[in-house]
Amino acid sequence: MSIPKKLLIIFLVIACRYGMAQTPKKASYPDYLQPDHAVNAVTMVMVHDVVSPPVAARYYAYCMLGAYDVVAANNKKVPALNSFIKSYKPGTIAAAKTKYDYKIAAYYSILETAKLLLPSGFMLKDDEDAFIQLLQKTGVDQNVINSSVKVAEDASAAIVLFSKQDHYSQLSALRRYTPLKDEGKWYPTPPMYMEAVEPNWKTIRTLVIDSATQYKPGTLIPFSKDTTSAFYKQVKDVYQASKKLTPEQINQALFWDCNPFAVTTSGHMAIGYKKISPGGHWMHIAGLVAKQANLGFDETVTVITLEGVTLMDAFISCWEEKFTSNRIRPETFINKYIDIKWQPILQTPPFPEYTSGHAVVSNASAELLTYLLGDHFAYTDNTEIPFGSSQRDFKSFREAAAEASMSRFYGGIHYMQSIENGNIQGKQVAAGILKKIKKAGIAPLYKK
Repeated sequence: MSIPKKLLIIFLVIACRYGMAQTPKKASYPDYLQPDHAVNAVTMVMVHDVVSPPVAARYYAYCMLGAYDVVAANNKKVPALNSFIKSYKPGTIAAAKTKYDYKIAAYYSILETAKLLLPSGFMLKDDEDAFIQLLQKTGVDQNVINSSVKVAEDASAAIVLFSKQDHYSQLSALRRYTPLKDEGKWYPTPPMYMEAVEPNWKTIRTLVIDSATQYKPGTLIPFSKDTTSAFYKQVKDVYQASKKLTPEQINQALFWDCNPFAVTTSGHMAIGYKKISPGGHWMHIAGLVAKQANLGFDETVTVITLEGVTLMDAFISCWEEKFTSNRIRPETFINKYIDIKWQPILQTPPFPEYTSGHAVVSNASAELLTYLLGDHFAYTDNTEIPFGSSQRDFKSFREAAAEASMSRFYGGIHYMQSIENGNIQGKQVAAGILKKIKKAGIAPLYKK
């Protein structure tokens, strides 16, 4: 057994131990068909591959589209994908020669699509085989299993074909990013001085919003080294806050870190730590709250799919601004002009500062989930337990988004303007998506 597979098994064991804490007493469908189990398996392959945040969001979105397509084909109350996903032309899910179970097909499609798209997607073949073996042990007719797998493969093939049209394969042919040495511009940061992550991400086709530039954040405070300037004050706020962080603020920063590959150094040795991405964190939240709300299979797939779609568009919107404004990170400015030895408590991510990705995607996610499941939806977020952190309680999705946003200020990697304008940008992205899914006929899914 390879090391990556061991990690996958360990994660699934932990997920079952902790993630089931909020499972309702009555399940509307078998536990082995819970869509979040498949998403968790996909997440761990992405952790293994060290997939960057914007790319991870893309994979999550596409992995769920096939499952949603299967559900919509079997439930007329679920709007078709092309009713809110622009440019999507419905593929024909081949009619099975024998009866098939659409829930099995939808679940399998999540794994199959990821298997076809992810660099190490082959690792998910074991998960597919284990799922089929479980179905067989449960007594599902083999003909039904075979037909369901065929439907899943057809659905996944259609989504993979759709994904090939979003310009992702063309990124490697675009001009590489060269950091500007101009004052005020982003430059690689310690400890590894990694090159910029996905500088051309704005060229990726959006799924729901009109374009990467549709929701531009507010105007940046002009860069200045003048100690009386508004920008310098922003920097000093980060610096001074880092000197007097409370244990609670440190906990918040660490809980929402979500750095796919953090590096620590000891002498000449560098040690890398793999973690879940920000998108992966919100995908897990979507799965656990759908379970807590006791949603049916079709509704659960809808919630998780829309979360994936929202993440993808939010990252595209955010990344367009990052490489347009190209704002210098606090660590770079502080080390150069204030304190050469200063370090943030979080490792600075390898891309420009403005706007905060956490602020954008967290607020976009919170607005979507608030619409689907309601405000004041209290839940316990146990996402980070498998990665060495604790769990945190939230009274609403908006409260969680506000904490996620501020965690980046406490972590020393964002100025306050980036967080405040990122919050607005994320809400604007969500508003655009909500407008289109409402028009498509997707209504709130949960009532207390």
